[in-house]
Amino acid sequence: MKKFVLFALLATLSSGAFAHSRIDKTTPENGAVIAEAPAEISFSFANDIRLTRVDMTHADHPPVQLDLGSQKSFGRAFKLPLESMGAGSYLIEWRGLGIDGHAMQGAFKFTVE
Repeated sequence: MKKFVLFALLATLSSGAFAHSRIDKTTPENGAVIAEAPAEISFSFANDIRLTRVDMTHADHPPVQLDLGSQKSFGRAFKLPLESMGAGSYLIEWRGLGIDGHAMQGAFKFTVE
C-alpha cells in the first residue's frame, strides 16, 4: 500500500511539473545591453501556453500593456510589437495560462544604451 501511495504522489507531482512551461528564449535576451530598442520582442516556451497579458516598464515612463493582437491562442512562440521609449532599462512582465489552465508568469529585462 505504501508503494502505491508513493507512486500516486510522484505521478501527481511530476505531471504538475510538466504542465508548467518554462521560457526557453527571449529576444532581446534577458540582461542584454543593446544599442537601440527593438521594433518587436519575442518569447519561446518549452510547452504550449496562452499569453494573457504582457506589460513593459521603462524607468522614465509608467507601465504600458503591450498589444497581444491575434496571438491569443495556445502556442510556443510569440512576437509582439514594441514602442521605443529611448535609452534605459526595459522590464517585460508576462502572464499566461498553461495548457492545463494553471496561471504562469515571468519577466525579463534588457537595457538600451
